[in-house]
Amino acid sequence: MQSESARMSSRAEARFRIDAPNSTPRRIKVIALDRVSQALVTSLARRPWTNARFLTASAFAAAPSRPGAGVQGLADVAGKALDLVEEIADADLVVMVAAPGEDAGAAALIGEACSLRRVATTGLILGRRSATDDMLSRALAQLRPWSLMLVIAEGDDYVEDMLRALRA
Repeated sequence: MQSESARMSSRAEARFRIDAPNSTPRRIKVIALDRVSQALVTSLARRPWTNARFLTASAFAAAPSRPGAGVQGLADVAGKALDLVEEIADADLVVMVAAPGEDAGAAALIGEACSLRRVATTGLILGRRSATDDMLSRALAQLRPWSLMLVIAEGDDYVEDMLRALRA
């Protein structure tokens, strides 16, 4: 009996394979949730990217009554204020980046806005090596409810590798 992998690699199944690249590249928003992750996101923004936009949310004021309404605190890496709802509206994926021990409370506001717009979210927690279990637990508690995928990264280079894999 042939394994599933062997069967899927067969000549008969090859006619169902799509060999063309994805015709619609993902539009990715990478948002630093705190001042520590902001340094990494700002550094990444200086590199050439096709479909990634780098933002910061470290200056969020008190949460508004509805997601994205009058949000103050979202900005591009140059410091220009942006509207959360507008930024999310044209995204396929939002990557929220946080550091353990920092306040990632903006994840709730961003995550709720993404949920309302049906935009996929990924949470990335940086600096695992230098974080205590308590710091990681608090970061996980802030990101987990709002992330479809959650990663605790060993090193900062993971973020760049992930974006390259997504062909951003």
